[in-house]
Amino acid sequence: MELRELKYFLAVVKEESISKAAESLYVTQPNLSRQMQNLEKEIGQQLFIRGSRKITLTETGQLLRKRAEEIIELYNKTEKDLSSPITDISGDIYIGGGESHVMSLIAKTAKTMQQQYPKVHFHLFSGDMIAVSEKLDKGLIDFGIFIEPADLSKYDYIRLPLKDTWGALMRKDSPLAQKQYVTPEDLWDKPLIRSKHSLGKSIISDWFRKSASELNIVATYNLLYNASILVEEGVGYAIGLDRLINTSGDSNLCFRPLYPKLESHLDIAWKKYQVFPKCAEIFLNCLQEIL
Repeated sequence: MELRELKYFLAVVKEESISKAAESLYVTQPNLSRQMQNLEKEIGQQLFIRGSRKITLTETGQLLRKRAEEIIELYNKTEKDLSSPITDISGDIYIGGGESHVMSLIAKTAKTMQQQYPKVHFHLFSGDMIAVSEKLDKGLIDFGIFIEPADLSKYDYIRLPLKDTWGALMRKDSPLAQKQYVTPEDLWDKPLIRSKHSLGKSIISDWFRKSASELNIVATYNLLYNASILVEEGVGYAIGLDRLINTSGDSNLCFRPLYPKLESHLDIAWKKYQVFPKCAEIFLNCLQEIL
């Protein structure tokens, strides 16, 4: 399986047509069809469902699409890292993490680097712990921001000095909005919107003193902004972190911290024995100086 074949495969997936993909790749349609047939033969399974109007993917084809995108992304990242002149500090830094105000530290570090090294560019990926870990393990990002509790045994990491406060995001006309904080008992009978990451974490379950199966969880989310839309519609109370959703001014939402108080530390992690490109190494040193 060659890199060119994967690029051709992704072009067919994007265009949903052999003829349109061939046109975008500047190759002949018979040649591209033969390439895809050889790819299916090499894998030993069908990749495409060839319909009258468009081509769709089989289950195997969907898996190959995911892997092909990762391979091409890693190839492009590696090519950029290796092509950066040693004497000229430039390149790309990839950082993944969940939503957190700790990104202000990352932004401050990026601003400091931007002033000294204007040819360094930053790329941010937002996702939950599973998605960030997956990209970090595959080398698709240089650093991951994790909200504790998190298993960081396979990484090197630095605990960041900022902490996130857990609470409930709710409408301002909700009954609990009149309180300064909310207790487990306040939420036991309420419709809850929980992050997928927090569902299996003992820090939240311990606070509730009930398992997820015993609570009225009506929806789950990866990013709190999407959950806030559900909250605004009155679907339920979103359990999440403070300072992520604007609740000031004309907002219909408010945030109430949990009581007993619940906080999470944050860490920035990278692969053990990681050989960084020069710009990523400088970023880590700059972050440590700021900390």
